[in-house]
Amino acid sequence: MRARGGSPGLGDLEAAVMHVLWTAEAPLSVREVHAALSGRDLAYTTVMTVLDRLAKKNLAARQRDGRAWQYTARSSREELTAQVLRSTLGGLEPADRTAALLHFLGDASPGERDELRAALDALEHRAD
Repeated sequence: MRARGGSPGLGDLEAAVMHVLWTAEAPLSVREVHAALSGRDLAYTTVMTVLDRLAKKNLAARQRDGRAWQYTARSSREELTAQVLRSTLGGLEPADRTAALLHFLGDASPGERDELRAALDALEHRAD
């Protein structure tokens, strides 16, 4: 299931914070993440709490820098999406997994199915 924030398994604010971490070129402090979210009316402590929760969920890594924490994303957006899909499908019986995949692919556009075919081809060629 996709959260409204556009990232799997994340709420709106968590997705916004993760987007900041995913697009950063270096670790960020709470203050820097708060500044990057300046279009939202958020308290500094709210951002601090979200970053702490993301670290506890193992989605963000943090390292001390003096008295402040520096945060980075533990994985890419694509890796997180793959983990969520794998976790969701992995909990199903094989027949149910096949049915779920068929429903998913049945709802896919022709372009999305072409992208999937190309990804499968690339994966098979990489294994050769």
